[in-house]
Amino acid sequence: MQHKGIHKKDAYWLGFIALLTMLPMVPAVTANSFHMHVVILILLFASMSQAWNIIGGYCGQVSFGHSVFFGIGAYGAGMAVVTYGGMPWPGILIGVVLAAVVAVVISYPCFKLSGHYFAIATFAIVEIFHRTFLVWDWVGGALGLDYPLVKEGLTNLMWYDTKTGYYYCALVLFLLIFGTVRWLEGHRFGYYMRAVREGQETAESLGVNSTVVKLAAIALSAALTALCGAFFAQYNLRVDTPMVMSLDMSMKFVLITVLGGSGTLVGPLLGAAVLIPLQEYTRAFWGGMGGGVDLIIFGLLIILMVVKQPAGMIGIFYAVRKRILKRNIAAKGESADGAP
Repeated sequence: MQHKGIHKKDAYWLGFIALLTMLPMVPAVTANSFHMHVVILILLFASMSQAWNIIGGYCGQVSFGHSVFFGIGAYGAGMAVVTYGGMPWPGILIGVVLAAVVAVVISYPCFKLSGHYFAIATFAIVEIFHRTFLVWDWVGGALGLDYPLVKEGLTNLMWYDTKTGYYYCALVLFLLIFGTVRWLEGHRFGYYMRAVREGQETAESLGVNSTVVKLAAIALSAALTALCGAFFAQYNLRVDTPMVMSLDMSMKFVLITVLGGSGTLVGPLLGAAVLIPLQEYTRAFWGGMGGGVDLIIFGLLIILMVVKQPAGMIGIFYAVRKRILKRNIAAKGESADGAP
C-alpha cells in the first residue's frame, strides 16, 4: 500500500498553525516593554489590514477610506469612557454597528463607480469626515479625547504596570479577524467575493448579485476595522482626528496588505511584520531624525514589490517554492535517466 506524504498546502497551514500556537507564549519570552509594544502593534496592524483585505483584496474594491471606520470605532470607545464616564464596551459595540451602517450608506453610491474613480471617491470621504470631526465639539473637536485614569483590568480594558493584558487582547482580536477571513475563504460568500473581483459582469451573468456582495463585504470589513480602532484608542488612552481618521492611516491599511500580498490570508501579517518593526525601531534608534526614514524605506520596498512581484511577499514565497520544485523534479529526472 502506497502512503501519501503531507500535501504542500497542508504543510503550509501546519506551519501557520504552529506560529499561532507560539503567540500566547510571547509574554513569557520577553519582559521588555518596548518589544512587547512592537508585537502588539504588529498584531493590531495585521488585524486592521486583514479587515481591509476583505473588501480590497478578496472583493477587489480598493478603498482608501477605511480610516473613517477605524475612527468611528475609536471614538465610540473613547466617548463611552471620557464623555460619559462609563466602560468602553457599550461604546465599542455602538462604534462597530455604526461603522457598518455608515459603510453601507456611503458605499452604495460609490459602488456605482469603478476602478480609480471609486478609489478617488473614498479619498474624498476621508477628507470630509476628517474635517467634520475636527470642528465637532461633541467628539472633542481638534483637542480630541484624553482618557482619565480608572481602575485597571478587563472591565475597563486598561492596564498600567504591564502590557501583557493589551497583548492578549490584541491576540484575541487578531485570531477573531484572521479566523473570520479563513472561514470566508471556504464559504460560498467568499467565492462570490472573488468572482466579483475577477469580473463583475461575468459574476452577474452567473447569478451573483454584485451590489449585495460588495455591500455585505464593506459592512463586515468596516465592523472589524472599527473593532481595531476601539482597541487602538484603549491602547493609546487618547483619541484625536489626525491620529485615527486621516489619509495617512488609510494608506497604511492598503500598503501593508499590498506589501504582504492582497487577497491572501497571510499577506497582511507579513506586511505588518515588516512595516511595524521598521517604523518603531527606526524611531527608537534615531529619535526625531528617524521619523521619516521608515516611510522612505517602506516606499522603496513598495516600489520594488510592485515592479518585481505585484503579488507581494507571499508571491515571492510561491515563486521560490516553485523554483525549488522544478529543481527537484529536474534532479529526479536526471537520476531516472542515469539509472541502470
